[in-house]
Amino acid sequence: MSGWYEVSKSSSGQFRFVLKAANAETILTSELYTTHSAAANGIASVQVNSPLDERYERKATKDGHPYFNLRAANHEIVGSSEAYSSDVAMEKGIASVKANGPTKVIKDKTLPVL
Repeated sequence: MSGWYEVSKSSSGQFRFVLKAANAETILTSELYTTHSAAANGIASVQVNSPLDERYERKATKDGHPYFNLRAANHEIVGSSEAYSSDVAMEKGIASVKANGPTKVIKDKTLPVL
């Protein structure tokens, strides 16, 4: 099984998505979007940009933990990782986003359950 996107609504009514790996671990988290369609556009951007190494911005938190941002062609951040314990772990996270990002599977938690 491959990864998937999960769309949800925040307590403030905004939308976000996460990219999950096959083991259900969150590997990328989006910003908050004011509309569902904007979140869908964010997913489309991750699907296109995630395979491209040059789109990953490797950074470190103030206390030195590595993390990364995935940027679109226009340099906007479309998703961010968690903070990792090492550079090696961060690179594994990037590899997972590259592998799972192109997936077309989207689980939308904002839709009513029938």
